Amino acid sequence: MGNIPHHFLGYWGYGTQHELEALLTNVVENLSPKRRKALKLSAQKNYPFSIWNVVYIGLDENPPLQQNQIAAISASGLFSSPDAWVSLQENNCLILGREPFGKMPLYWTVQGQIIWFASQLQLLLPILQQSEVSIPGLYGYSCFSYVPTPLTPINGVFAVTAGTELVWQSDRQSGILQTPESKKIHSWREASEQLTDEATAITELQTLLKDSIERQIADLKDEPVGVFLSGGLDSSVVAALLVQAGVKVRAYTLDFGNAGIPEYPYSEQVAEFLKIPLIKVAANPSSIENALIPTVQALDLPFGDGVCVPLYLLSERASQETQVIFNGEGGDQLFAGWTNKPLIAAGVYQAENPAGQESFIQQYFRTFHRLGGYESQVYQPEVYAQIQNLHPEDWLLAALDRNECPSLLHRLRRASLMLKGAQNIHPRATALGFAHGLWVRSPFCDLPLAEWTFRLSGELCLQGACEKYILKRAVENWLPPEIVWRQKRGMGVPLTSWCLNDFWHQLGIWLNPEILRTHNHFYPHIAAQIVEGKLGAAIQGRRIGETLWLLIMWQLWRSHVLNEELSKHSWDHPFWLNRWLWKNYKKILNS
Repeated sequence: MGNIPHHFLGYWGYGTQHELEALLTNVVENLSPKRRKALKLSAQKNYPFSIWNVVYIGLDENPPLQQNQIAAISASGLFSSPDAWVSLQENNCLILGREPFGKMPLYWTVQGQIIWFASQLQLLLPILQQSEVSIPGLYGYSCFSYVPTPLTPINGVFAVTAGTELVWQSDRQSGILQTPESKKIHSWREASEQLTDEATAITELQTLLKDSIERQIADLKDEPVGVFLSGGLDSSVVAALLVQAGVKVRAYTLDFGNAGIPEYPYSEQVAEFLKIPLIKVAANPSSIENALIPTVQALDLPFGDGVCVPLYLLSERASQETQVIFNGEGGDQLFAGWTNKPLIAAGVYQAENPAGQESFIQQYFRTFHRLGGYESQVYQPEVYAQIQNLHPEDWLLAALDRNECPSLLHRLRRASLMLKGAQNIHPRATALGFAHGLWVRSPFCDLPLAEWTFRLSGELCLQGACEKYILKRAVENWLPPEIVWRQKRGMGVPLTSWCLNDFWHQLGIWLNPEILRTHNHFYPHIAAQIVEGKLGAAIQGRRIGETLWLLIMWQLWRSHVLNEELSKHSWDHPFWLNRWLWKNYKKILNS
């Protein structure tokens, strides 16, 4: 593979050419030497009455572009079908677009009569007069652990929603930009005729899975590829498909040591069965702490899930031996994975008892298990006042549209693809891979395969208590039965153990009351409240670690991506004490 992962930054609109060129050049010159050393400024071109230019960062030649495109980017390195693109039409309009799985982000901002666009948020920050935190973006993040599109965490910067094109028409006479028109270029929609025959479904699914892999290995010569292997069904299926296709495969799995639920025995079983080498990557507290800030910088946007730093470590290790990494991301969204069960029960109950307390959208919102519902305890008064008119359920409405998917299971699958997949799982996987020069390939993110799943009857997805039933039936001869039929569990990242033991003193630095007080968003003593179990009844056990981590990733993003200057630390918190000493001190105080 000749090319390497890269990013782009560009502009289009009405302005002074030399001033815009100077600004573009200045942004590039201020990048780190590692990113600056190989880049190509595109030839400047003038369409009538508008000017544009694009710079590629990390490339010494322009990537192959489709007709009318001036910039494009692909998570996989396969440019025949880019994941985000910028096009110019001859009638003087600009188009920014993204495919529906959300593998690559695309950002834009308006400065005067110029649209600036970039594949990385950090590239747009120098273009802004000042970078201010978006309160709606912050609120969305605290509800979902990602910032819901089209918002970003920065005021005045927006993200193109996956499966959408934004079109700017320009008025040639006045030289004034119009408000962009949003066009849905793909929608997950339930098929009118549902496939109910199991044998037919198994045969068709096996063919679709093999076709997806064939498309994603088409450019590989003889080089080895990596696969992230958790021992769960989805990553194991991808590993099996690669081996069947004759690809040289090395598997990488996480080892959390004595903390958390060990997954690697399952990975070992799969690797042994497929006869492929397995590399264990230690995700212990010291390696997590060392990789924390590089992960935040690599992610570009704040992502609050505990799996991000372990995935950074996996990417780092894999990059020593390969340039292409495969993952099993997307399988849960396609085949109605384990998180759907409580929602299906809730949906059935709602139909039987329509006068219930909560709407279905509210119930769906609660499955995110973040800070939604705790606003008055979380935010300082100024921010709390600003979010009064924001309703996080509104960010879920389009995804849970009954018109597109009348049946409950397909509606949940659509929502999972549009929310947890396109806005969280896929963009962060790409960002972590790109940080280590890896092309990221997700065989479940395959349009023919995904559209086929919307033809499946509910019984073929979820049969009794068995989720992903049809996938399991299709692959049951490709893997050991105990891998195919075991109960699904989430990745056991031991966040609570780390936070309350290994990172105890660090909590006082990462979530320091004085810094939180100065930022004027979260209450200064929120970390101590969470640790003491005072924030809410639902924030206990593993939720303590998840909630602390959500806040830690946000604060580190502010200091290491926004590069905000930090105030001096204060000592008005319990984390400078030894934890057992503090616990005993609390007992004495309370007695």
